[in-house]
Amino acid sequence: MSVKQNYEDVQATLQAACKRTGRDPDLIHIIAVTKYVSIQRAKEAVDAGVLHLGENRPEEAIEKYDAIGGTATWHFIGNLQSKKVKKIIHAYDYIHSLDRLSLAKEINKRATESAKIKCFVQVNVSGESSKSGVTPDETLSFIEKLADYPSIEVVGLMTMAPLTDNKGILRETFKSLRELKDTIAAKNFAHAPCKELSMGMSNDFEIAVEEGATFVRIGSSLVGHDKEVKA
Repeated sequence: MSVKQNYEDVQATLQAACKRTGRDPDLIHIIAVTKYVSIQRAKEAVDAGVLHLGENRPEEAIEKYDAIGGTATWHFIGNLQSKKVKKIIHAYDYIHSLDRLSLAKEINKRATESAKIKCFVQVNVSGESSKSGVTPDETLSFIEKLADYPSIEVVGLMTMAPLTDNKGILRETFKSLRELKDTIAAKNFAHAPCKELSMGMSNDFEIAVEEGATFVRIGSSLVGHDKEVKA
């Protein structure tokens, strides 16, 4: 199936979730996660009307940025090593995986003086050892410390839900992140407005939207895999 048709299907699902919960679909951004596909497939997503692209490997992230450039808003969504920050900092508009002060220090060091870097703090809501992120209990303290890094703006929180078909577990995960975001937003930190929620992927974004997601990260349901492209 074409990326255009996939995008229309994802939009229809998103709009239905918004209708059920009284949300405005225009406030929810679909990020096409292109880490498993070619530059050409990523271009197809942009041509289909996708405005946001997400990558999680620095080298491939720059290859795609160099080929596609400013026709999309770019999101780095994977684990980011401090030593790799300099590779992507000039190209990527958002970083979704800020979870330690050493990374904050490097981002602050590499950022240009004229622009703040929009960051999501990654929270390990599920507590799974396989997932990165600060714990929910650590999140407020961590964000308070980020005030020491003036080039960083904490725009929101990000999480990855457990890989499960249990909708109750998924909903509780997303609800917990929303409640944590609301708690932090109420603090009115100048450096951390914390208005956004990056949560939900191909298998669970509908529930994430119902629970308040403002950015959803869609890979296989939207752009597929290169195996499909080459077949």
